[in-house]
Amino acid sequence: QVLLVESGGGLVQPGHSLTLSCAASGFPFTHYTMAWYHQAPGKQREMIASITPGRFIRYAESVEGRFTISRDNTANTAALQMTALAPEDSGVYYCNAERAYQKYWGQGTQVTVSS
Repeated sequence: QVLLVESGGGLVQPGHSLTLSCAASGFPFTHYTMAWYHQAPGKQREMIASITPGRFIRYAESVEGRFTISRDNTANTAALQMTALAPEDSGVYYCNAERAYQKYWGQGTQVTVSS
């Protein structure tokens, strides 16, 4: 059974930091690109960061320089370090694993940036 379980979401003040984690199981983690998607209220889900098995990394412009994606191929985990958070970063964050035409999703974790 494939599982992607996100954790680390919550309420944070603007300008502060938060780290999300994704624990993966049930598939060959080291062969999959891991990504984080953000879905703001009323908007479509969009990819904000991805890391390939070879650790090639891409970021959306909106998070470049503020967010850092990483993966631990021993622990089968991925993480997203978020700094300088702003209210527009609020929403649900989803962990994603992708290889060829296979895509797996976590259930999402809520992040709210508010004073």
